[in-house]
This record gives sequence, C-alpha cells and structure tokens, in this order.
Amino acid sequence: MSMALAGMIAGMALGFAGYFGGFGAFLLVAALGAVGFVVGRFAEGDLDVGDLFRSRDERRDRRR
Repeated sequence: MSMALAGMIAGMALGFAGYFGGFGAFLLVAALGAVGFVVGRFAEGDLDVGDLFRSRDERRDRRR
C-alpha cells in the first residue's frame, strides 16, 4: 500500500470519527492510529524498542 493511500485512509477515518463521534472520538482514533503506527514499525524491524526509551543524548553518542 502506498503512503498516499494509507494517509488518505487515515484521514478519512479521522474525519468520520470527528463527524459522527465528536472531538473525543477524533482524539481516540488519532491516538490509536499513532500506537498502530509504532507497533507496525516495530513489527517490520524499522524500530527498536530501546529507541523509544533512550534519551536524545544517548542516541547521539551511539551514532558517532
């Protein structure tokens, strides 16, 4: 699936949630979408669990 298509689907889901469920539903769908994105990146191997818990300074030192 292309990124444009995925973005369009996510936007439509947020739009429907906001229209039918109000602002609370919009926030819930947005938060769950963000969680799903992180889990998907982790499942594909693009993200390491340790990257989520390291400080910015530790990441910078590790790359040198």
